[in-house]
Amino acid sequence: MRRLLLLLALMLPGLAAAQPVLNVYNWTDYIDIRAVERFQRETGIRVRYDVYDSLETLEGKLSAGRSGYDIVVPTSEPTFARLVRAGALRPFDAARIPNLANLDATLMARVAGIDPGNRHGAIYLWGTVGLALRQDRVRALAPDAADAGLDLLLKPENARRLARCGLAVMDSATDVLPTVLRWLGRDPDSGAAEDLRAAEQALLAIRPHLRAIPGSGALVDMLATGEICAALTYSGDVIQAGARARNGVVLHYVTPAAGAHLSFDMLAIPADAPNPQAAQAFINFLLQPDVMAGITSTVRYPNAVPASRALVEPAVRDDPNVYPPAEVLAQAFIPGTPAAAVERARNRLWSRFKAGR
Repeated sequence: MRRLLLLLALMLPGLAAAQPVLNVYNWTDYIDIRAVERFQRETGIRVRYDVYDSLETLEGKLSAGRSGYDIVVPTSEPTFARLVRAGALRPFDAARIPNLANLDATLMARVAGIDPGNRHGAIYLWGTVGLALRQDRVRALAPDAADAGLDLLLKPENARRLARCGLAVMDSATDVLPTVLRWLGRDPDSGAAEDLRAAEQALLAIRPHLRAIPGSGALVDMLATGEICAALTYSGDVIQAGARARNGVVLHYVTPAAGAHLSFDMLAIPADAPNPQAAQAFINFLLQPDVMAGITSTVRYPNAVPASRALVEPAVRDDPNVYPPAEVLAQAFIPGTPAAAVERARNRLWSRFKAGR
């Protein structure tokens, strides 16, 4: 008996080491933890889960190579598009991911232009960029501008009046600059020096009145606690913050009248993923209607699996800020991927904006 126990003791470390591990790198607050736990139970694959709060952080990690991740969730434009072109993503083995058939063909067609045949990515969640608003505080300080949309934040005369209740712009040149350019009546994809100068001047004009330029996760907390009353950020982050809010904080999301920046976050596998088979199993698991419904109900971003919608919690499913009406989607734009020189110019612009000079 003692020999058997000794043999088992010697074997257990090897068995533990042999357990497959899936390394996931995803946005902050962007998963239903119950889905991860269920995947581990059903497959025996252990999940190591790390998070980021900006596309710049994700791109920096992947550009260095050998990230060690099996799953990443880049936004379709520009990060996913750049990774596809650079050969940094592993093509799917569609036979191992049969639930790809559950995806909305119309939405997948919108990303096929940057990923022909949809070989490298599946839409996970999607959303828009717009204005988070605490209307009670705004109406108290600027009653005549409370319904001004993005003008409320981006016009310096309004920002000056609202500075007391806290203003913020999320720390993402990738997502903010196209919205500012569109607000200015210019091409969101423009790399023209004149257009970038106009965007920079608009941002610098409100910079003295901003309380913070935080990452996505920190911004959700600031909105939920009432520390800020208006912010340019992701639609889902506003809805998440509203669900967490306490002490009378009520938040609203305002879609830009000129058209909202629409983005898709893609499930993708790095080319050097250490466990691509586990990654494909995870993608196939996530694309089940009941799993995606649970994720949308939890994080309050819409997904691209139509059969899941009936299973989403009614308060989330029927919220037009989660699932925008057709007319909002018709006006929405998907920015393109800037050329390298334009990207460098935009990054320099953003650094000057953050520094306030």
